[in-house]
Amino acid sequence: MRYLHTMVRVSDLDQSLDFYCNKMGMKEVRRLENDKGRFTLVFLAADEDEKSGRETKAPLLELTYNWDPEEYKGGRNFGHLAVEVDDIHAFCKKLMDAGVTINRPPRDGHMAFVKSPDGISFELLQKGGALEPVEPWKSMENTGSW
Repeated sequence: MRYLHTMVRVSDLDQSLDFYCNKMGMKEVRRLENDKGRFTLVFLAADEDEKSGRETKAPLLELTYNWDPEEYKGGRNFGHLAVEVDDIHAFCKKLMDAGVTINRPPRDGHMAFVKSPDGISFELLQKGGALEPVEPWKSMENTGSW
């Protein structure tokens, strides 16, 4: 397993970038604009981690800017922690066998979500390309929130 990023939602991307980059000294290492999903993701690295953030894409701070206004209350602005795993199917099975609820199963062979006992969301991402979708994950419904 490899730690990837922490995600926080921001309500004003320019103001947030001013704070994180101009004031805190972080560097933007990549950006993704998603017209269909109506959001922008900006990945930041601490100045000493900028090179590894560009090359390995981790560890990073992900700023998520949703284009449609939303007021974030009760920790909604904090999104999740992300880790990369060698085999998402085997990792989710191991967690499920240990009594962990798979909130968002890896139906696509690429991504899943689980929660810690304190309700912290973890995004599990398949290392490399997505695995071939298989049962029981392929047809498993979401459970709760993530």
